[in-house]
Amino acid sequence: MTSFPRQYAETQGFSLGRPRSFTAGDGRVLFLRSSSGTDPVQKLWVLDDDGERMVVDPALLSAPEELTPEEAARRERVRERAGGITRYATDDALSLVTFALGGALGLAHVDGPAWLLPPTGVVDPRPSPDGTKLGYVTGSRLVVADLDGTELWSVAGPEGTTCGLPDFIAGEELDRVRGWWWSPSSDAVLAAVVDESPVQTWWISDPSDPAKAPVPQRYPSVGTPNAIVTLLLADASGARPVEWDREALPYLVDVVWSAHGPALLHLASRDQKRFVVMTADGEVVREDTSETWLDIVPGTPRWLPGGRLLHVVEDTAADVRRLAVDGEVVTPADVHVFAVRGLDPDGDVVFVGNEGDPTSRYVYAWDGTGTERLTEEPGVYDVVTGGNTQVGLSASMQHFGTAAEVWRGGETVSVWSEATTPPFVPAVHAYAGDGMHVAVLLPTDHVPGTKLPVLVDPYGGPGGHQENLAARAAWLEPQWIADQGFAVVVADGRGTSGVGLAWEKAIEDDFTVTLADQVTALHLAAAHEPDLDLTRVGIRGWSFGGWLAALAVLDRPDVFHCAVAGAPVTDQALYDTAYSERYLGLDPAGEGYRRSNLIARAAQLTRPLLLIHGLADDNVFAAHTLLLSAALLAAGKPHDVLPLTGATHMGGGATERENLLLLQIDWLRRHLA
Repeated sequence: MTSFPRQYAETQGFSLGRPRSFTAGDGRVLFLRSSSGTDPVQKLWVLDDDGERMVVDPALLSAPEELTPEEAARRERVRERAGGITRYATDDALSLVTFALGGALGLAHVDGPAWLLPPTGVVDPRPSPDGTKLGYVTGSRLVVADLDGTELWSVAGPEGTTCGLPDFIAGEELDRVRGWWWSPSSDAVLAAVVDESPVQTWWISDPSDPAKAPVPQRYPSVGTPNAIVTLLLADASGARPVEWDREALPYLVDVVWSAHGPALLHLASRDQKRFVVMTADGEVVREDTSETWLDIVPGTPRWLPGGRLLHVVEDTAADVRRLAVDGEVVTPADVHVFAVRGLDPDGDVVFVGNEGDPTSRYVYAWDGTGTERLTEEPGVYDVVTGGNTQVGLSASMQHFGTAAEVWRGGETVSVWSEATTPPFVPAVHAYAGDGMHVAVLLPTDHVPGTKLPVLVDPYGGPGGHQENLAARAAWLEPQWIADQGFAVVVADGRGTSGVGLAWEKAIEDDFTVTLADQVTALHLAAAHEPDLDLTRVGIRGWSFGGWLAALAVLDRPDVFHCAVAGAPVTDQALYDTAYSERYLGLDPAGEGYRRSNLIARAAQLTRPLLLIHGLADDNVFAAHTLLLSAALLAAGKPHDVLPLTGATHMGGGATERENLLLLQIDWLRRHLA
């Protein structure tokens, strides 16, 4: 029988085989799905009046096997582990589809054949909205071509720049993974031009292969120059620059170009305390400021029919983000908005938010006069809209995975999932108090009165990532860990989303408040579950959670008795500009950076600490762990280091991920015995 760690790794957290990446249009839906719960190769499918059928099977196309460096970088930015078709684009009618396979340009008619065109080294191919042309990036150019691949015209920036690709900061921190946009009329494009020459070069080496040359990586750490991002408006007659004050607003957050109004540029200051929305002609249509920082809300800003601007405002009195139209707030003061998904068939604005319970995400609709919540039961819901069709996505504690239903013309059709069913149902005990929502998982065979070692298992960082959610799939790994003889405690402290603006922004200039929240959560859990042995408490985490775990044994050895810190950001001044500067300020010598620095605390270590890091990590460089290890050695502090050869921030392959989990549990058992 396959062990759970192996199964969890091979199924990518039981996500393979599940339908994903939906696009909705009049009467039909496109989506990706692999053939089984262990098949990583994503295929393109359509659901319409004739039911479900496959549109493209990558195995039937003779595509190159190697990813382009640009596509590999994109997948790393979005943490994409699957293969095959992992991204596609369509025309407005959802009849023509483009995709990249190993750098080859793929084309498919939804009701016809699929084939590859001659260009290679292709990135981000997209059909024009009217389906008559193609656009794609190759090398440093953005090319517009006929459907047979014949080049019509192209656009490029100055020598040494790229055209049509996102820069590192856009992909990693601004949630923008594309760098060019079609006009609604299909005769022009807007293309980002990226000049990375001001950005410092760091190097990623492979110590296991000393003959292999290090790989250069342009990485803008705190206080150093970012890439210079400009924008070109181009058509068959030529290109002209789109002008704005790039000194004041260096971040191109997004570009929105629709039939309801002129192209919109969403721009941000470097400290992200000022957001400006302007047209490509230079007219400022919206400006927002904050004393802390402003968050990016997907789907906004955008034009509504009639040329009205939909955007978000921060209502600090109500402690929520609210939707507004042309400056007038339209959603209730008790609904916290997270994302806008578009218009439903009735023209209502559909969005995702919550009210009261931070473990759930609900779908709402605003019809111009009021707001209605469309999903009632606790869970994590989302929606994809297009034409007269919607796809409702739901995850809850009542079923595994994310269920997908297509709604069209009063008819509801479920989309089939090939995902593997997990071998057990997690039992989550939820408690609230002291401003915290805490989950506790105990061994399935736990006998009351038997004391249990405790594992605190947080992420704990800002940026929208939550661990404590009302979705069964989120609790599979924690339940398996509990079944190895632990009580597992999971809580989202200040800085995470879901509770309110003040909660999210309590970490301004001080990440260490997140540790106090984990201590509060631990004691709240123990107050409800008396079998938690607070004399044996471990903590583990990855990325921000890795930093938090290491901080726990350095600052609170009275509470935490050992820690597993994976890919920890040991010095925030060595992390990227847009993330660290958003929360801790522009000065790498500032107080917020000093307070969060683990390396300076090395002499404080009195508890066992295991450091884990992928040596090919281009997000949190392995230098973070190596510098902390060197400081611990200099201070005479014993510790363990596990380097992951060839692994990025996502970790290694299935075998490596399986063994990594087993090694962590073994290490925790030994140190909490």
